[in-house]
Amino acid sequence: MNEQTLHKMQLMHLHGMHRSFTSLLHQKQSEHFTPDELIAQLINQEYDERTHRATERMLRIAKFRYKASIEQIDFTAQRGLDKNLLHRFAECDFVKRKENLLITGPTGTGKSFIASALGQQACLLGYKVLYTHTSKLFAHLKMAKADGSILKEMNKIEKKDLLILDDFGLQPFDAQSRMQLMEIIEDRHQNCSTLLTSQLPVAQWHDAIGEQTVADAILDRIVHDAHRIELRGESLRKRTQLKIEIETINE
Repeated sequence: MNEQTLHKMQLMHLHGMHRSFTSLLHQKQSEHFTPDELIAQLINQEYDERTHRATERMLRIAKFRYKASIEQIDFTAQRGLDKNLLHRFAECDFVKRKENLLITGPTGTGKSFIASALGQQACLLGYKVLYTHTSKLFAHLKMAKADGSILKEMNKIEKKDLLILDDFGLQPFDAQSRMQLMEIIEDRHQNCSTLLTSQLPVAQWHDAIGEQTVADAILDRIVHDAHRIELRGESLRKRTQLKIEIETINE
């Protein structure tokens, strides 16, 4: 009967239950459980298995630039990063409240890594996330407009609880990209969160977007009441490379 039960678990894709029940049978521990305890054990294992698979799937779909976690972030570098503040952001209440987060600072100060870490934390908490380089997103949307799939792509973006636009403003927006950005921001305004990283100070975003009326409308929705992390200091990548070169010389 146990073999039949295990077979049926496989057919029903109850992989967590199957693994747990197999382990209990091999260790001859199933008789130590009351019926309700055994059911609870199997259901808990199945729940954990499905939660894990769902999280792994969301992480793949998000397409993060870095495999990063909050624990990996370097708080020792002098770049104006408040550890307590970042840990509060890692609770993702800003996503729950549908608020925006802006991360600015010079190149190499870790903006993309921090954004990846916060995005992956959001996935772990069950939020749907999309991470994308801003210029690549709008290049992709241009292709989607050409082949007629633009509505499908825009709907995908709209459904994300957190959209991460990396390197925002690195390249100026043309007319088509500007209007697509306006549509994305309008759809997300007060409905879901957007996280932007940029080498440019927020004061320069208006010029990067171009066309005064549209830029005003976009920035009013992005920046108003947004949380901010403003990094400073030298490039962490340069510092790491210098450390490697020094260690190589000393060897």
